[in-house]
Amino acid sequence: MTPRYPPLLRELTPADVGRVVALTSATSVFRADELLIAEEVVHDATHWTPKPGEEGAERPYYALGAEVDGVLMGWVCWGRTPCTEGTWDLYWLAVDPAAHGRGIGSALVDEMERRLAGVARLVSVDTSGRADYGPTRAFYAARGYDAVARVPDFYAPGDDQVIFTKRLPAR
Repeated sequence: MTPRYPPLLRELTPADVGRVVALTSATSVFRADELLIAEEVVHDATHWTPKPGEEGAERPYYALGAEVDGVLMGWVCWGRTPCTEGTWDLYWLAVDPAAHGRGIGSALVDEMERRLAGVARLVSVDTSGRADYGPTRAFYAARGYDAVARVPDFYAPGDDQVIFTKRLPAR
């Protein structure tokens, strides 16, 4: 049977946390400490409720999943960048390697941008300068994100931080 594309995009739920960590780990580019952060962030995104008296508070993270034939194959997480006006961070994007090149990452980023239209003026993405992140940097560049800064040895000796940004049109 041929998998169904495009994927079904949906809000992540608490039941998705384990699969999110598994597919993020399967990319083989994240360290163990990074996977713990991914788990924490998706947990926070899927378990968030406003505190008493803060019913109008904005959630710190938003997370979407991409399902193909009932299986979660990718996810994206974003949130408002603290102490900025209209800047949002794309914190995490991961697609199961078995589904790379099938438009799942693009669908997730497109939906995130659609939801941010009229709210965000700028989206920022931090990624690695390592060679194995070359496809990741090419992915963002192909979607209109500009590499605006490189911080040498940021993550570790020889592992630069590359910052991409994209300006979103006003609504």
